[in-house]
Amino acid sequence: MGPEGPAGASVNAAVIDGVTTGNPGESASATVALNAGTLHFSFSIPHGEAGGQGMTGADGAVGLTGPAGPQGPVFTIFVVESVTTLDPAQPATVTTVFDGTSVKLVFGIPRGFQGNDGGPGLTGPQGAPGEVSLAELNAAIANTSSNSNVVAGLAGPYADPDAETLRQKLNELIAALRK
Repeated sequence: MGPEGPAGASVNAAVIDGVTTGNPGESASATVALNAGTLHFSFSIPHGEAGGQGMTGADGAVGLTGPAGPQGPVFTIFVVESVTTLDPAQPATVTTVFDGTSVKLVFGIPRGFQGNDGGPGLTGPQGAPGEVSLAELNAAIANTSSNSNVVAGLAGPYADPDAETLRQKLNELIAALRK
């Protein structure tokens, strides 16, 4: 099972923006949008086919019309009471309770199935070089002076003391390169 996702947006109220009448045979539909903490619902409900002509009813008795009944409660507030995460493959649920002034909604939404592991990612850029120990440095340069092994020292001695000093220093340099 994967990690739990981040918390969703908070819902403080719900409003029905509109109900339209569709044509017979069309499917009913509903849309919902979340805007600044308020759920906005829009519904489309098709009307039925026209019925056939009914029989003429008998004349009713002459009488008085009774008084109109009291106005029912008006509600325009929807409140989301709770949202529960269900196991995968369970159907989504919604229940409603009317308390006289507002419609309270309780949602149950199934989480998705565990996904497959992704493949390997792309190779990242070359990192910065790390520190090198003295032993690693010595091992790396141990055989690098082999190019100087083919350079022979100068045979001598020379009669000119300056040339002899120069020959000795050059031989000293060649010997140092071979270390």
